[in-house]
Amino acid sequence: MKRTLQNGNAINHMMEYQEIEEIQTLYKSLDSHTLQLIHYRMIKEYNGSGIIPILVSSAPWLLLLFSKQLSTYLFHEGKWLWAGFSLVYIIALAASVIIHFREKAWAAFHMEIIQDILKERENAKA
Repeated sequence: MKRTLQNGNAINHMMEYQEIEEIQTLYKSLDSHTLQLIHYRMIKEYNGSGIIPILVSSAPWLLLLFSKQLSTYLFHEGKWLWAGFSLVYIIALAASVIIHFREKAWAAFHMEIIQDILKERENAKA
């Protein structure tokens, strides 16, 4: 935001904020019942994204289970398979953690927008 303001541009012209406005406009066009259903689905997504850390934390135990066979295969006769295996494992681990937190953040973002719209509608009725 600081860079945008320093360049003399308005914050509401930033792509990120335009995206938020588009999402708000979409959700405002839906009825409250549908919004509530979407909110429930987002709660499921938010809580369900915890599966990735479980898989990430359980994978080393699986590798430990087969450690003798794995080490025999990876370190056999000076092969460099261990380096490739390690690189692929670390990349997969990093990608899954990044995806986990990104999906969780998006779900929280949508849940907040939906809750705000539903609260606005309740206050308008009162």
